[in-house]
Amino acid sequence: MRNSVRHERRWASDTVPRGSAISAGSSPGTSGKAPDEGEEEFVEVTLDLQGDDTIVLRSVEPAFVADAGYLSDATESAASRSPSIVRSSSHRLRQFSQELKAEAVARARQLKEDLKAELKRFTWGHGPSRAGATAASSSSSSAGIVGAVSPTLDSALAARAARRQLAQMDRSRSGAKKALRGLRFISGSKANGVDAWNEVQSNFDKLARDGYLSRSDFAQCIGMRDSKEFALELFDALTRRRRLNAERISKEELHEFWCQITDQSFDSRLEIFFDMVDKNEDGRITEEEVKEIIMLSASANKLSRLKEQAEEYAALIMEELDPERLGYIELWQLETLLLQRDTYLNYSQALSYTSQALSQNLAGLRKKGPIRKLSTKLGYSLEENWKRLWVMALWIGVMAGLFSWKFIQYRNRYAFQVMGYCITTAKGAAETLKFNMALILLPVCRNTITWLRSTRLARALPFDDNINFHKTIAAAVVVGVILHAGVHVTCDFPHLISSSDEKYAPLSPYFGKTKPTYLDLVRGPEGVTGIIMVLCMLVAFTLATHWFRRSLVRFPKPLDRLTGFNAFWYSHHLFVIVYVLLIVHGERLYLIHKWYRKTTWMYLAVPLLLYVGERSLRALRSGYYSVRLLKVAIYPGNVLTLQMSKPAAFRYKSGQYMFVQCPAVSPFEWHPFSITSAPGDDYLSVHIRQLGDWTRELRRVFAAACEPPVAGKSGLLRADEATKKSLPKLLIDGPYGAPAQDYKKYDVLLLVGLGIGATPFISILKDLLNNIVKMEEENEALLDDCPPKPQNGERVDLATLMRASRRVRWTLRTTNAYFYWVTREQGSFDWFKGVMNEVAELDQRGVIEMHNYLTSVYEEGDARSALITMIQALNHAKNGVDIVSGTRVRTHFARPNWKKVFSRICSKHPYAKIGVFYCGAPVLAQELNKLCYDSNQKSSSRFEFHKEHF
Repeated sequence: MRNSVRHERRWASDTVPRGSAISAGSSPGTSGKAPDEGEEEFVEVTLDLQGDDTIVLRSVEPAFVADAGYLSDATESAASRSPSIVRSSSHRLRQFSQELKAEAVARARQLKEDLKAELKRFTWGHGPSRAGATAASSSSSSAGIVGAVSPTLDSALAARAARRQLAQMDRSRSGAKKALRGLRFISGSKANGVDAWNEVQSNFDKLARDGYLSRSDFAQCIGMRDSKEFALELFDALTRRRRLNAERISKEELHEFWCQITDQSFDSRLEIFFDMVDKNEDGRITEEEVKEIIMLSASANKLSRLKEQAEEYAALIMEELDPERLGYIELWQLETLLLQRDTYLNYSQALSYTSQALSQNLAGLRKKGPIRKLSTKLGYSLEENWKRLWVMALWIGVMAGLFSWKFIQYRNRYAFQVMGYCITTAKGAAETLKFNMALILLPVCRNTITWLRSTRLARALPFDDNINFHKTIAAAVVVGVILHAGVHVTCDFPHLISSSDEKYAPLSPYFGKTKPTYLDLVRGPEGVTGIIMVLCMLVAFTLATHWFRRSLVRFPKPLDRLTGFNAFWYSHHLFVIVYVLLIVHGERLYLIHKWYRKTTWMYLAVPLLLYVGERSLRALRSGYYSVRLLKVAIYPGNVLTLQMSKPAAFRYKSGQYMFVQCPAVSPFEWHPFSITSAPGDDYLSVHIRQLGDWTRELRRVFAAACEPPVAGKSGLLRADEATKKSLPKLLIDGPYGAPAQDYKKYDVLLLVGLGIGATPFISILKDLLNNIVKMEEENEALLDDCPPKPQNGERVDLATLMRASRRVRWTLRTTNAYFYWVTREQGSFDWFKGVMNEVAELDQRGVIEMHNYLTSVYEEGDARSALITMIQALNHAKNGVDIVSGTRVRTHFARPNWKKVFSRICSKHPYAKIGVFYCGAPVLAQELNKLCYDSNQKSSSRFEFHKEHF
């Protein structure tokens, strides 16, 4: 590829025997000169092949003679094919390398002499001038001190000069191009074009007073409102560069500042950044100044812990950039650290399977006509949604059949002549209502659905969409109520009471000898039960909507209790009243008197018994599953971790969830939480984030039982079995099935969690890790059981081999797992720090790849996060620990490029079945689902998307 970049391509120059030339028939390293007549010199030249087909010299170094054999063989084979080309090219290369080497040595010597002269001037020019006896008496001691110190400073400065020479050569490398695009003060979309400056001018006009912009408004004016402290330091640096000492600037000066901070030149941006640190303008940065800019960057990126460790990381930077211990660093050293960032990031290398990606994406490059595009999209939609489609089609078909049956039935009855199509519509809607009021209970029978997941029905029924189907049926119930009750009240009753006596006479056995009034019909048993049911449904449906359940609607006190999960939970239990009244309503029908034609109880019998049985099972099982709290911890971000004993009969799969009840908070409420422990662990654990009223109260109750942090330990509130205070009682019920429990069906996993949405996948990662360790142990056991290699004609014992081969019966289908965790708070990484470190330590085969993303930090390349990125890379290379998460997993900044993530996985795993599991906000779910569709069209890999529902 023309735009690809290759680094560290090395060739050795031809060997040149002293005092002789290479003939056409000789090869390097094989001249006729005897070894004792002269030694051969080898020079190693490192070149970079640029994307524009230019070659840049990287280094010229002497090579060891021990390497000559390999180099000679390679060159000899080439010389045998084309001696003249080898001879001419080697001569030019040798001459070129010798000239460059001589020039580099000459420049280094000249620089050394200049530094010596500068050192002398600095030593004598800054010494105190004394006269008379004082000068005479101190001259000998001063000379001794200078004589002792000068060689040390001389060698230190010479070493730094040599490093600077190498750094200047290193900057020309093609690998530095990516880094040179970094250190942006304003993001690319905001910095380019006239529109960006026009926006700044508009802000200036709004904020300026008397034609001048104050220093305090500079951040808001240039679009750095969220990082005001950083913007103020930038303002000070820019004013120092112009030798200004003002607290306000004009529009012309603002334009000059804007041009500097949006300059496309990396050198210009680097100098501004350096000036921000170098406040005394002496061209040198001390450790204290490095500490200040680290604290400033940490504040701009909301990294409170980094501010606490600023002194430690400043020392780390000085140790790396100032090995001569001169106590300061210069501009070129800061540049070196930035350019070497990617070198330090070798622990997080990207996947590079370019050839496979190209071969897979060729199909996506072919042009498709509109008909083919439509057919492809339709085929994919059918393939993805066929379970949902046939279930919805069957459900709609059953409702249509019931409505038509009842409609035709009443069309042929005498009541139709009095009330017309009003009665047929009302009765048809009533039949669908009975069906849906029975069916709506089945999707929330969680134990039944969890059991059905393990049967063959899971191949045809979309059990993952049980809650969505429950909501869809509820919407159909609303439509049925509007039709049934609305038509009765506005059409049937008026037609009946306004009918003539002759028409009413055949209906007298059903409504009485005297024609009823409108009030008589409404206050009868049928009318009263119907009105109460409608009111209860209205309350329950309203409080179950997204706006009320998520507290998006705000009411003043005490009406604020109408929002939140509690309001949803308690209002949903109004359906106990609804179902009782529905049975009464169905038994007191006006136009039906025979019991076997009153079918309401027939519809409701089985679903109601099943649902009541499930609720009874929960009550009995929660008392049977007695758990003992082992450990409690409250992490940053208001996350409560509960670790409890695992009941002997509690069997679950990774990805499943369970219900938790705390009687100290509420004796009735049960809330679902993903299980974060692995099935192989001897305990159960859940992570609960404070999001609503119940979780807020739960955190308060456990915080009161926790003990304050002890000196020398983390600052978390903790409690365990040794805690003096008694811990609240906890009840559990479950486990229940979830989409993530089927992860073992896939070759590759892509697990994506947003914030607390990572909880379902922690159990999966731990389970995978346990399986990996188990396989390693079984493989080692198999090797131990294998007989030794036969010797001296001995025969192999076949029975022993068969017995050893039967030891390993289980294999793990999942070959790789990619975990992407996106969060806004640095403290979130504490939640699963132990799990991430354990995976990084024990996963020697690289099955699990973890990526943390912190969105509160500005993206890589932004000047506000540039120093943090440098420290992060340097600290991980030195100590193996990420400065943000405190784990061995690298933390990326900003949000992931999901398109690139999918492309990389496609490239690495062609023809694989890839399960994409997501838990988080619905917006990202749509993007991931679309990327699955696009990747399936363009690659041989097969992506299947699953989203968690609670």
